[in-house]
Amino acid sequence: MFILAILAGAATGIVLGLFGSGGSIIAMPALMVLLHVEAKSAIAMSLGIVAVTAAISGWDNWRRGNVDIRIAAMFGLFGVIGTYGGARLGVLTPVAVQLALFALIMYAAAWKMLRKNKPLAQTGVQLAGAGGPNIPVSETGGLQAQMGHIAMHGIGVGVLTGLVGVGGGFLIVPALVLLSGIPMKTAIGTSLVIVSAKSFAGFAGYMGAVPVDWAVMTSFTAVTVVGSFFGTRIAHRFSQEMLKRSFAVFLIFVATYIMIKGVI
Repeated sequence: MFILAILAGAATGIVLGLFGSGGSIIAMPALMVLLHVEAKSAIAMSLGIVAVTAAISGWDNWRRGNVDIRIAAMFGLFGVIGTYGGARLGVLTPVAVQLALFALIMYAAAWKMLRKNKPLAQTGVQLAGAGGPNIPVSETGGLQAQMGHIAMHGIGVGVLTGLVGVGGGFLIVPALVLLSGIPMKTAIGTSLVIVSAKSFAGFAGYMGAVPVDWAVMTSFTAVTVVGSFFGTRIAHRFSQEMLKRSFAVFLIFVATYIMIKGVI
């Protein structure tokens, strides 16, 4: 079991570093099944593990020029607001409906990412920030309109994140790529910063309310951080298209798992 827990921690980090999301999907079940952590504590600890790992991996991506701080701040701020509203709505929504909705959203995102899209129009305007993503806007749009679109995307993704009760990385990366026109590598790095901020907030919300095994959490986090650096190095060896297609396949796998285990 101990060896499996180490492998799970490494897998959590690799997935976070490679795709900018998906850490909690692996970390929480691993804590519960392999290390016999109580469910609510596993939720809290997985948030802490992902928060620290995503922060370190996000910083590494920022050093490499793959994080747009302005987009991360705008998306993250409105994402937190949307998440709170979605969570309030989620309280009234049956669990099976929430899980089915989340799986369908992932299927839709995977389908969009697997489709061969036409090249982006030449009307994109360069945003300030590392990575230099191009956000397609109308010729009369300008920077304010671009950030307005990102804020709207942040609220929309936040609402869906709060409604389905799962971490937002699976929704953030496709939103940044498909809706905001950000290159995949920049979307991954930016997503890590956003996921880290939201996970820290979630972990803080559990502090004092549920028991936390700090020794287990620290050990798991250490292995996960090492895995995230490996995942980041792997990501830089692949093309934008390869990463996009790999992420789409990963979305299909997780969505199918959720549908089988949580809905069917």
